[in-house]
Amino acid sequence: MTDTPDIQVLTPYARSLGISVERWDEMAPVVRVDFSEAVLGRPGALHGGAISGLLETAGYGALRARLAQDGREVGMKPINITVQFLRSGKDRPSFASARIVKLGRRTANISIEAWQDDPARPIASAVMNVMITEPAA
Repeated sequence: MTDTPDIQVLTPYARSLGISVERWDEMAPVVRVDFSEAVLGRPGALHGGAISGLLETAGYGALRARLAQDGREVGMKPINITVQFLRSGKDRPSFASARIVKLGRRTANISIEAWQDDPARPIASAVMNVMITEPAA
């Protein structure tokens, strides 16, 4: 893992699934989950909820990093997340990374992809819309 910004990427839920930060790519985390019983769906396949958790973790991590880079200490509330399952996740490590599509004063739009062996062949993608709340003065 390379030098990382001083931000909290992983939630307790993400840690319970075994999600970790694999590396930082252009100031956004690339997160990883190894295949284990904690993320098992049907035999030999990753559970859809685990894939969604991996996507969400990457999305919020990228947003936290960008907001920290901009010097903004704000709260975040989910508006919605839409997940598309593109192919079955197999019994091997899975990765996800996110890109901030639009960052405004009050909302953010984030695009996320998860893959296993090849980032060009995603197993799932997601779009997140997040409300940004300023701290009370």
